[in-house]
Amino acid sequence: MKYYLIAGEASGDLHASHLMRALRDADAEASFRCVGGDLMKAEGATLVQHYSALAYMGIVPVLLHLPTILRGMRECCEDIVRWQPDVLILVDYPGFNLKVARTIKDRTNIPIFYYIAPKLWAWKEYRIKSMRRYVDRLYSILPFEVPFFEQKHHYPIDYVGNPTVDEVATYSAVHPVDAAGFRQRNGLDERPIIALLAGSRKQEIRDNLARMAEAAQPFARDYQLVLAAAPSIDDAYYREQTTRWGVRVVREQTYPLLLHSTAALVTSGTATLETALFRVPQVVCYYMKAGRLAKLGQRLVLKIPFVSLVNLVAEREVVPELVASDMTPEAVRRHLASILPGGEARDAQLQGYADVARRLGNPGAPQRAAQLMTERLREMKTAQPNIRTQNS
Repeated sequence: MKYYLIAGEASGDLHASHLMRALRDADAEASFRCVGGDLMKAEGATLVQHYSALAYMGIVPVLLHLPTILRGMRECCEDIVRWQPDVLILVDYPGFNLKVARTIKDRTNIPIFYYIAPKLWAWKEYRIKSMRRYVDRLYSILPFEVPFFEQKHHYPIDYVGNPTVDEVATYSAVHPVDAAGFRQRNGLDERPIIALLAGSRKQEIRDNLARMAEAAQPFARDYQLVLAAAPSIDDAYYREQTTRWGVRVVREQTYPLLLHSTAALVTSGTATLETALFRVPQVVCYYMKAGRLAKLGQRLVLKIPFVSLVNLVAEREVVPELVASDMTPEAVRRHLASILPGGEARDAQLQGYADVARRLGNPGAPQRAAQLMTERLREMKTAQPNIRTQNS
């Protein structure tokens, strides 16, 4: 069968490439075309557009590049209609993908599947109307999404497992702990490591990294501070942020760093889940300017009790979250002390991680998704042999 996939950022490229590999295992005649990245191309897809040409975040950058984005969206839709795939698979990136879904549904009978459901439970819940209208089947990687979609909105969804579980399990299986080797490769000393994961965007790093480093300074005699660099941020920018605090930087080594760390300070995102799966106690830190106003906005706009995936999956506070005005060096320092060896919160957090891992389930998310997708496509083709016939 012919599969057309759309992923709009680096994480989507990674998850989509793993799904493609699983689809090929489930369907020996699979062929792929995509809007995505280098990893999807490496899996054999014809790359129509690279996501980097369309990936703009924030109101101002989007407005400045709106003609480029709209042209890319139009070209993508035209390419889908021309190629007439057996299915269009959307991967996260809802702002772009739901608009494409609407156009394709209006113009064709091509089935549309959504892998990695949009986070409507956090905000923009109104998008559920578009999901119902344009998406034939939804595949979730977060277990708490099932009651949100099925019980609250009566919208069927398949939980397939979480790809981060697969990625951490695969890495851990082939990379034994080698603390001495890791330290030698990165010029580190013998002290245990406090990892700093300060986000992937300059604004996040500028707002959080210095506060993280300041908070950890009282522990610097006994621990070394090591930062996981984001691929898109150059070394010069990190030097500006870290020289004062004596933070060491490692690049393209987030998993090795977590594997060899004693504790971590983490800016909210998938990194919180990765840190939990490596069983590294953490403090979640997310400072924002105009902190009190931002915190009020968080309560008004976000419809979730927590910001970290760890706590959302556990449905309780497993890791402390210091957000907006709560993220001060003093508060971070207090919580960090409690999760270092001998701290009163360390064991409870590790026990909470075990519950998170249980709820996420076993590895195999891409394989389960691919199996469900191919089975459903075969059922749909049996029921509607001309499923790809264009309406207009």
